[in-house]
Amino acid sequence: MSSDAVDKLVVFLAKRDGIDKLVKTFQYVSKLAHWHADSTLPDFAKRAKNWEVAAGLSRKAFRTGRFLTGFNALRHLPTGSTHLLRSLAVFANAGEMVYFFFDHFLWLSRVGVLDPTLARKMSFVSAFGEAFGYVFFIVMDFIMIKKGLAEEREVKRNGKSEEEVKRIRLDRVMRLMAVAANVADLVIALADIEPNPFCNHAVTLGISGLVSAWAGWYRNWPS
Repeated sequence: MSSDAVDKLVVFLAKRDGIDKLVKTFQYVSKLAHWHADSTLPDFAKRAKNWEVAAGLSRKAFRTGRFLTGFNALRHLPTGSTHLLRSLAVFANAGEMVYFFFDHFLWLSRVGVLDPTLARKMSFVSAFGEAFGYVFFIVMDFIMIKKGLAEEREVKRNGKSEEEVKRIRLDRVMRLMAVAANVADLVIALADIEPNPFCNHAVTLGISGLVSAWAGWYRNWPS
């Protein structure tokens, strides 16, 4: 690894989102390892399960106070955007705020500070807020991608700089990464809200978690 890559890795891991994506990778790799080894290597599978649980609880600790991000976004909605985008942003950030706020209680109940029987209820409320918010974030990103495509055509027609085209394309890639992460996290949330054989299968959860984590790596990696 070059010194430049090490510098970028240090910057990446100094961010809360950076360390979250790394630990999320641990969490879902260990989930897949547990599923793969469960019937043939029970001791290894048990260790993988312990790693998965520890990584999941660690991520919840790292997210302490994260609900304030959604709250602050609701306080400072951009005034220049359309009424539709402002409305979508309200629902998206409200859902995210509910998700992270109740995630605190889920974490505390799972580590035994609060009554462990609260965990299921807190998990449902948190996952519902998560899924609700992600639906609106996904719609917002698709609207902005469509707007960017129209803007790119206009820029090319007017013969403007190549730098402007690169900026629009980079924004589109970042929004597609956000859509991939949000769709993957939506699948994980649905497994909590309405358990079913597809969403709750270890492979579905594992792949979804890794898609979300690696899309987050891409978006947060220093340029």
